[in-house]
Amino acid sequence: MNTSTIAALATPPGRGGLAVIRISGREAEDILRRLFVPAGRQEVFLDRMLMYGHIVAEGRVLDECMAVIMRAPRSYTREDVVEIQVHGGEMVVDSILKAVLAAGAVPAQPGEFTRRAFENGRIDLSQAEAVMQLISATGQQAAGAALRQLQGGTLRFVKEAQQDLIALMAGVTAAIDYPEEIEEAEAVGEIAPALTALSDRLAAACDRQGAKVLEEGLQVVICGKPNAGKSSLLNALLMEDRAIVTDIPGTTRDTVAGSIIIDGIRVHLTDTAGIRDSGETVERIGVQRAREAIISADVRLMVLDMGQEPDHEDEAILSLIKGRDNLYVFNKSDLGEHPGFAAWLKGQAIPVDAAMTLSTLAGTGLDALRQWLRQTAGNPGENALTLARHMNLARQAADALKKAARAMAEGLPLDLCAVDLNEALAALGQITGDNFSEALLDEVFSTFCVGK
Repeated sequence: MNTSTIAALATPPGRGGLAVIRISGREAEDILRRLFVPAGRQEVFLDRMLMYGHIVAEGRVLDECMAVIMRAPRSYTREDVVEIQVHGGEMVVDSILKAVLAAGAVPAQPGEFTRRAFENGRIDLSQAEAVMQLISATGQQAAGAALRQLQGGTLRFVKEAQQDLIALMAGVTAAIDYPEEIEEAEAVGEIAPALTALSDRLAAACDRQGAKVLEEGLQVVICGKPNAGKSSLLNALLMEDRAIVTDIPGTTRDTVAGSIIIDGIRVHLTDTAGIRDSGETVERIGVQRAREAIISADVRLMVLDMGQEPDHEDEAILSLIKGRDNLYVFNKSDLGEHPGFAAWLKGQAIPVDAAMTLSTLAGTGLDALRQWLRQTAGNPGENALTLARHMNLARQAADALKKAARAMAEGLPLDLCAVDLNEALAALGQITGDNFSEALLDEVFSTFCVGK
């Protein structure tokens, strides 16, 4: 493990009211004593006591500041940690950070403070990952899931699975070592169902769609033919004039995006060009981008103008989105329904629970639409695993357990089944960091920001 004293700006770069410079390592206190000059007669350098004074380097006052030392092991990294609160001007921060480095610290690498917290046993690897997940959370639900992970939710779940697996492995080992006392058929009859149940438990904890919604938000595309009211719907949901709205078909030439938060879930809305055949180059490019957005979205809102009789363009869009998660929005209800609209609907296979009538102009039906979007997002983060790396490893463990259970059912030797069980245990250990390599740590912490 690197034992050098590291330093970095722990707050976002740029101008601000305050900036925090963090130092961690054996020389942290010595560096603070060389640079920090306390004001007045205050007691200084007490553990976890905020001090007022000035940073002075080479006889020149660099800034008026506050400083605190948190001595090991009662600190974030379990090393001596110093934090200096300075004014958030770029030149001020730069000059003080240079002084800290000249006094003996080295620049921290991305995630190095949290990596030291892991290597010093303060947190496990899943909790370390939760730190960055919490920092990058885009909605309350994502922040809550990260906080549960930081407080050990993932650790508890995985540890329980490990303990159950170890108990089952002990039964396999006993049957292998004492065949005269434990009949193999009897052991298999008890262990194989338990392995299958544990495999199912691990698989059920992996909610890939929920994790995607937590990390990226729910991706919603508003589609339909020109002048159906797509841009008006986007503006109504965002409660701002984001997209240009006119009576001229084809006003929207490119995708227009915005986002809202509904009950702690971030929902990304994308308005698209009206899909139709066009000989105009710009509009044709917009239609192609609309098709791409429709395919990649989590949910599609197809807007239909109730005051018009649908035609082949509407049917072409229906064909494009068929078999996907869709809501069919019957817009402009305030203007009345065209007789041909209801007749057309009867010939389409549109589920009743996947259709909604509203008016963006009158504002009716918008609350119901927001509620539908929230229900569609589900309750991500309720399952124990919310990071892709954790879910991949849990899947590996679940597959290995299923493989072992099948091998037992087929009458293969138990020592061969034990290989699969060890593989499952190793996969679970990589979630918490019980089993790790430098390459794994480098991969995990490379996603962190400097200063955390």
